[in-house]
Amino acid sequence: MIRGLAIETSGRLGSVALAVDGTSVAEDRFAHGLQHAAEIIPRIDALCKAQGWRPGEIDEIYISTGPGSFTGLRIGVTLAKTLAFATGARIVAVPSARVLAYNAPAEAQNVVIVLDAKRDQIFTARLAKGATGQASPLTGDWNFQEEPRLDALSAALARSPRPVHLVGEGIPFHSKFLPTDDGVILSPEANWTARATVVAMLGYDMARQARFTTPDELLPVYIRKPEAEEKWEAAQAAASEL
Repeated sequence: MIRGLAIETSGRLGSVALAVDGTSVAEDRFAHGLQHAAEIIPRIDALCKAQGWRPGEIDEIYISTGPGSFTGLRIGVTLAKTLAFATGARIVAVPSARVLAYNAPAEAQNVVIVLDAKRDQIFTARLAKGATGQASPLTGDWNFQEEPRLDALSAALARSPRPVHLVGEGIPFHSKFLPTDDGVILSPEANWTARATVVAMLGYDMARQARFTTPDELLPVYIRKPEAEEKWEAAQAAASEL
């Protein structure tokens, strides 16, 4: 029996879950608005106590690594590293785009992830069901056709087969770029946010393939630098030209 802790902080709603052999046994969801990893620890403690677990009994930590909210990803990754050092649990880094794909309906065959990157751009990825690889009994067979990238929604859709389902919190910010195409299907708003229960399922499956990450190797997937950092670099470049 493998006891796992899953952490999802890539979007506006965060969640943590406890799982046994990849199947969630408890989950806590919360509005994000967090600034420090320490704010999530009491939620994990409460879940562990309710299940009769001690933190040291957690074998694996599954962390959603992005792309997504810069602050959220930083908090989640910091928390995963801290807990791994404290408990000795092994870390699995789970791509947030793949987590979101599992919010698509059962009949979906193609998914485009839509996360707002501002300036009329999105963080996106394209996944297809059964396209490559061997299906896992636990997780099914969503596979990347295009890895996470910075793009425009219209360009991402132009490369996708139809029908295609859109999933992600960026959908309402880019509605003006949606084509009048019956083959482009919007997922319900309730499915725009990634869930720790899915992170647990995917993380457990990856762990069985020995796809572990050390605390020192664990990094968030930002795709682009935070806006504040970009502005600082632009100001430095402008100052150097004076």
